[in-house]
Amino acid sequence: MGSLSRSQLLVYGAVAVTLLLVGARWIRSADERGSAAGGVSLSPTSDSSGSPGDSFGVDAQGGEDVVVYVAGAVSNPDVYRLPAGSRVNDAIQRAGGPTARAEVEGLNLAARLTDGQQILMPVRANGPGAAAVGSSTAGTSESPISLGTATVEELDTIEGIGPVTAQKIMEFRDQHGGTSSVDQLDEIDGIGPATMDALRARLQP
Repeated sequence: MGSLSRSQLLVYGAVAVTLLLVGARWIRSADERGSAAGGVSLSPTSDSSGSPGDSFGVDAQGGEDVVVYVAGAVSNPDVYRLPAGSRVNDAIQRAGGPTARAEVEGLNLAARLTDGQQILMPVRANGPGAAAVGSSTAGTSESPISLGTATVEELDTIEGIGPVTAQKIMEFRDQHGGTSSVDQLDEIDGIGPATMDALRARLQP
C-alpha cells in the first residue's frame, strides 16, 4: 500500500479531532447528568433523615415538663414544675423535704410523676387521742391517698378493696399513664357503685 497523500492525512486528522471533541463532550455531559442525579437522590435522604432527627430531639429531652402540687407535711407546699421522668421523691425534695411530722412511708417515693398530679405527704398521727379518733370514726380521719402514687398495700386498706382489686387499679394506672380522676376507676371490672363511693372517700387524683 502506498503512502498517504497530504490531503488524506489532513482528512484523517480532522476526523480524529472531531471524534475526540465529540467524545469529550459526551463524557462531560454524562458527568453532569450523574452529578444532577446524585443531588436529587441525596436531597430526599437528607430531608427524611432530618425529620426523625427532629422528633428524636424531642424524645431526647424527655418530653415536656410536668407540673405537680406538693402538699401535706412538707416544708414548702406549693405548685412545682419538674422535668419529665422525675419521681415523687424529686417533688418532695423540691418542696423542701418532709417535715418532722411526715409519714414518709405513706408515699411511694419511686413512683414517676404525671402532669397535674397532687402529692400529699401524710402526717404521722401521734398520741392516744389521735388513735382514738381514728378508731371511733372507722377510718374517716385517715389522710387521703394519692391515686397517682398509691401502692397495693395502701389501696388494700380501703374498704371493699382487696389485694386483687388493688393490683387491677395499679395495672389500670400504669396502662393509662396515670389517672386524672378517681371516676376513671369505674372502668375496672369488679368495681361497683359501693366500691366507687369508698374509693372517692379515700382517694384523690
